Amino acid sequence: QVQLVESGGGLVQAGGSLRLSCSDSGRTISNYVMAWFRQAPGKERESVAAISWSGSSTYYADSVKGRFTISRDNAKNTVYLQMNSLKAEDTAVYYCAASGLGFVSREETMYRYWGQGTQVTVSS
Repeated sequence: QVQLVESGGGLVQAGGSLRLSCSDSGRTISNYVMAWFRQAPGKERESVAAISWSGSSTYYADSVKGRFTISRDNAKNTVYLQMNSLKAEDTAVYYCAASGLGFVSREETMYRYWGQGTQVTVSS
């Protein structure tokens, strides 16, 4: 059973940076496609970024391209989301998700396992 735990959220000023981490406490995630999603208050959950099991293929939402970087360290069983140049509109609960389907996708229905989320608040 994959059990994902996010960390690294918090309060930051606009223009600042945060790095989110997602680890699995149950088993290795090295064979899974991993992704980050976010949900802002009153809005639907949306995809942010995704990465293949090898790290060779990535996806970014247009709203975060050039500012966010997804990466993974399979030896540490951890996926990261480096967020730079943060904006107030990045404020949301950020979720880590894992898919065993083998291809990078922005569709949340492709992801079977989800973490509980970590709050990111960007003050303007």
